[in-house]
Amino acid sequence: MVIWIVGLSGTGKTTLATHVVEQIRQLNGKVVLLDGDVIRTLFGNDVDHTINGRLKNAERLSVLTKFLADQGIHVVAAVLSIFPEWRRWNRENIPDYSEVYLKASMQTLLRRDIKDLYAKAIKGEILNVVGVDIPFPEPVNPELVIENDIDLVDFQELTARIMNIAAVQKALGNA
Repeated sequence: MVIWIVGLSGTGKTTLATHVVEQIRQLNGKVVLLDGDVIRTLFGNDVDHTINGRLKNAERLSVLTKFLADQGIHVVAAVLSIFPEWRRWNRENIPDYSEVYLKASMQTLLRRDIKDLYAKAIKGEILNVVGVDIPFPEPVNPELVIENDIDLVDFQELTARIMNIAAVQKALGNA
């Protein structure tokens, strides 16, 4: 089973994914958390943040996710996932794949932006920021869309919504 949590930087993908992983582990599920930034680092930061670098990292994440899922390991991925062709590939090639789209307004993202990436990109000080000078194609027909414009302390309700996706229930033997 794969839960692919998609959204712009600052939407809370990694935080939410961490809570989902904890919940799956409590159910004795073998699960791994894949974070796009962590995977980039694990592979030696050999790709940049340009479209081509991001495309290579997207391919890497999808292929690695399929490899793990094929081994019977559940995967929760927290990723930008800006390439519709790779999201489509995931759906076509990864069994029990579910997509969760975590959304937040640019106002919220600017407020949460501890690295000032969005502010610098808006001012033209840096390039290759998804949601500013690199488009973010929203997912088409995700299993779940979560609006996350509020700063949550308790992710229990959002985690429960993800755990109740039919494919997740089936994969964990609760359907």
